[in-house]
Amino acid sequence: MTTTQNASSAPADINPVLRVPPASPAAAAAYFAAALAFHTDVSDVASALEAPSGSGAGPGFQLVDTRSASSWDQGYVPGAIHLPTALIPEQAERLLDKNVPVVTYCWGPGCNGAARSALALAELGFQVKEMLGGVEYWIREGFEVETGQGTRQRGEADPLTAPTGSDDCGC
Repeated sequence: MTTTQNASSAPADINPVLRVPPASPAAAAAYFAAALAFHTDVSDVASALEAPSGSGAGPGFQLVDTRSASSWDQGYVPGAIHLPTALIPEQAERLLDKNVPVVTYCWGPGCNGAARSALALAELGFQVKEMLGGVEYWIREGFEVETGQGTRQRGEADPLTAPTGSDDCGC
């Protein structure tokens, strides 16, 4: 055994990406179709919120910020409903329409608050998706934010996290 290899590591000639082989195309299609049923992203939410609604009914979903009051006051996605995770059992049915899908978000990819909120809402009978990236990526992509004082800000998109030369990443 060499100094760069121990008993629990794979031999140096095995590609770590392919150490576990990829799933079959059918299994991959099922997995990714399921993932898209549970998740959306910041750009798609922004696009839906900005698009004119033919019926005047809005984007077709309710956007829920699941963070604390002090976090909400720092800045939130315009049009979002503030419903902290802990308050979902007592307030969700009063604040949200069960006939309209819900999209939850929290801080960012390092936080599972949106997933916990989505679970709580699903257990109450709501259709729900999680917005990947949370408010962190909303801000990083340069989208408008409201604050507790009602002001709106639009920053420059972080060029390493947002599409360049377009509002659409092409995906």
